[in-house]
Amino acid sequence: MIRAGGNMMKRIFDFAVAAFLLVLLSPVILLVAFMIKVNIGSPVLFKQQRPGLQCKPFHLYKFRTMTEERDERGELLADEFRLTSFGSFLRKYSLDELPQLLNVLKGDISLVGPRPLLMEYLPLYSEEQMKRHNVKPGITGWAQVNGRNAITWEEKFKLDVWYVANQSFLLDVKILFRTVYKVIKSDGINQPGKVTTEEFTGLNATDPQLIRHHERR
Repeated sequence: MIRAGGNMMKRIFDFAVAAFLLVLLSPVILLVAFMIKVNIGSPVLFKQQRPGLQCKPFHLYKFRTMTEERDERGELLADEFRLTSFGSFLRKYSLDELPQLLNVLKGDISLVGPRPLLMEYLPLYSEEQMKRHNVKPGITGWAQVNGRNAITWEEKFKLDVWYVANQSFLLDVKILFRTVYKVIKSDGINQPGKVTTEEFTGLNATDPQLIRHHERR
């Protein structure tokens, strides 16, 4: 774990880099916002509550990539029907993640850390998996540069917990450089055969320890 001094350095680094990127990429951000307005409609931003450090909730910002199309019962259509071609392009190059730089400025998340997932996943974690919330979540992380959405949930969480136990400034810099490489390659965006990530159910049927943990809940 990073000590207090390291946390302060990480926060200063996060703020400085996020502010620099927001200024540098402001033309891209404005262009993407305009194109979303034209191709998908309003609102341009997608806002959703996610768990942060020690599971404290915050609102995560992303660019919208899906429509709000619903069936005759008023329920949202499946992701594959709502994800637009322009939305797929944004996801391919991680442009939908750019508004999260605002979350970094606010201190909700870091540049590097375990990805903030859904609030409803919290009761499904094992005690070991819950350790991913002992640090701030991040825009990118160790799991993202080691498979991203192409690996299983269990593999992601093992990588997240490893990061929590081994995090350092140099590791963060390494992850950031590897993230740029992964984005350029568009590597591991989706799980095979899916347009988005498969829902986490919380139970790995092949892991007896996890089965016992969930049976006690």
